[in-house]
Amino acid sequence: MQRAHGIGYQEYSRRYTTRLEVEKKREIQYRESKQIISNMKMIG
Repeated sequence: MQRAHGIGYQEYSRRYTTRLEVEKKREIQYRESKQIISNMKMIG
């Protein structure tokens, strides 16, 4: 958690707004990775 998002688990679990921000970033990263994989399958 600290490396990937720059906050510790304790802060993540304590602050609702921080948790929402982290989860939004995670969702964006997930969608981007799915798109990259999809593009790779089309190429190769």
